[in-house]
Amino acid sequence: MINFTPIVRPVFRYIVGRRKRWANPDALEKTQRRLLCRLLSRAGQTEVGRRYAFRELKYYENFVDAVPTVLYEDIRHDVERMVQGAPDVLWPGVTRRFAQSSGTSGGKSKYIPVTGDSLSINHYRGGAESVASYLDLYPDTRMFGGKGFILGGSFANEITCLPSEVRVGDLSANLIDRINPAVNLFRVPDKKTALMADWNEKLPALVEKSIDEDITNISGVPSWFLTVLRNIIKRKGADTIHDVWPNLEVFFHGGIAFGPYKEQYAAITDPSRMHYIENYNASEGFFAIQDTCDSSNGMLLMADAGIFFEFAPFDSTSGRTGEPLPAWKVEKGQVYEILITAPNGLWRYAPGDTVRIESVEPLRISIAGRTNSFINAFGEELMVWNADAALAKACEITGASVANYTAAPVYTAERTKGHHQWLIEWARAPRCGNEAFADILDKELCKVNSDYQAKRSGDIFLACLELTPVGIGAFDRWLASTGKLGGQRKVPRLSNDRRIVDAILNNSC
Repeated sequence: MINFTPIVRPVFRYIVGRRKRWANPDALEKTQRRLLCRLLSRAGQTEVGRRYAFRELKYYENFVDAVPTVLYEDIRHDVERMVQGAPDVLWPGVTRRFAQSSGTSGGKSKYIPVTGDSLSINHYRGGAESVASYLDLYPDTRMFGGKGFILGGSFANEITCLPSEVRVGDLSANLIDRINPAVNLFRVPDKKTALMADWNEKLPALVEKSIDEDITNISGVPSWFLTVLRNIIKRKGADTIHDVWPNLEVFFHGGIAFGPYKEQYAAITDPSRMHYIENYNASEGFFAIQDTCDSSNGMLLMADAGIFFEFAPFDSTSGRTGEPLPAWKVEKGQVYEILITAPNGLWRYAPGDTVRIESVEPLRISIAGRTNSFINAFGEELMVWNADAALAKACEITGASVANYTAAPVYTAERTKGHHQWLIEWARAPRCGNEAFADILDKELCKVNSDYQAKRSGDIFLACLELTPVGIGAFDRWLASTGKLGGQRKVPRLSNDRRIVDAILNNSC
C-alpha cells in the first residue's frame, strides 16, 4: 500500500497549530465564551431554549444564573421523547441517533443524543485531533502506509417500539455507521462486521477480517482489544502481535484506564515499536486528547470542539460538589466534577466524571474517577486513579497481570476491622502468592493516597486489604447478568457499597 502519510500530514499540522488559540487562560476564556454564545444561539428556538430564554443570554454569567445544572434523570423524559421523534426538544431538529450507556437509579440505560452537529464538530473532530497529535509527536510515523483496526460496539438495545429510522447503540457503532466513506480505504473491519452484536460470532469474524491486513494502528477499549489481539496471535501461532502485523505502531485507546493493562500489552507486542495515545471520549462527547509523549502529563482539553466546559470542585468525603467554575478559572492539582454544554442538547450536564487538573497553560486534565466510583467508607478517599496506579505498580513488582478487578469496603464488625475487599481475575497470578500481593498492593495504595495511608497507620482505623481471586469469566458473567456484556461496557472499579462485589461473588458460586 502507498504510504499516504506525507500527503495528509499538512492537514493535521494545521490542526496542531490551531491549538495555540487557547494555550493560556485568557485565550481559553475568549474561545470558550464565543463557543457558548454559538451554542445558545443555535438552540434558541428549541424547547429548552425557550424555557430558559437562550436568545437573551449574552454572557456566561447570565447563562449560569438562568440555567440549572442537570443529571440524566433531570432530562430522561425529554430524551425519551426525542427517541420517539419529537423535534426541537434539547437541540434543533429531529435526533435519530442515540448512544446507549450504563444507566442510573432511574433506569437500566441512558440514551445520549448523537446529533449531526455533535458528530461533525466534536466526535470526529476529536479523532482528527488525536491523530494530529500522534503525527506531530512522532515525525517518522508511517501510520497511513497501512490500515487502522477500529474496534466498535453494536446497535443492540432493549427499547421496544423504536421508530424504524432511529439508531440506538454504542457510541462507537454510531461513529462507524456514519464515518466518511473515504476512511474505509484505511480501516478494517468492514461495517457489517464492525457492527455485529453477538460477540461469539463477532470475535472470530474480527480475527478473520484483520489477520492478513497490514495494520499500522488500532483504536478501541484496552480490555476488549486485548482479547481480539490474543486470538489473532493464537490463530497465527505467533509470539507477539508484531509477528502478525510488523508495521503496527500505535494504539489509540480510551474508555478505561490503561495502567492495569500496560504490562499485558507489553507481553504481546514489541514495546520498542509501540506507542500509546490516550483519549478522553465518552458517550456525551469527546473531551480531551493526549498531546505529549508522556501520558502522565494529562490530556489537552479540546476547548474549541463544540463543548463548553465547567468544573465543580469535588469533595470526595461527602461526594458533594461546589459551585461550578469555567475552564479558565480552575487550579492546578485540584479535582473537579466535569460539566458540559454540548451540541447534542446537554446543557450544564454532569456525566459523573471527576478530573484532576494537571496544568493550566495549556489546560490539561486526567481522569480521577467517577462521582459514584470511589471508596470513602473510612475517610480514606480512595479514587480510581489511586487504585489503578497502585495496582499497576504491584503487578510490576510481582510479575502479575490483571484481567479485571473491582473493590468495595468491608465494614467493621464485632471481630473484624474495616477494610477493603478486592476481587481480582488474574490473567497471570503473582509469583509471590495472593497474600503477599495483597500486602504489596496495600503498601502501594499508601504511597499514592495520603488519606488511605493515614487511616492504615497502626491498623487502628483500617486493616490491610483483603484479596479475593475469582475464576476466569466471573466479571463477564456478572456483566451478562446485568445485560451489559459486550461492546464498550465497563466494570466499575470502586464502589462505596457492596452491591457489585456481592453480586459478582454470588455469580461466581
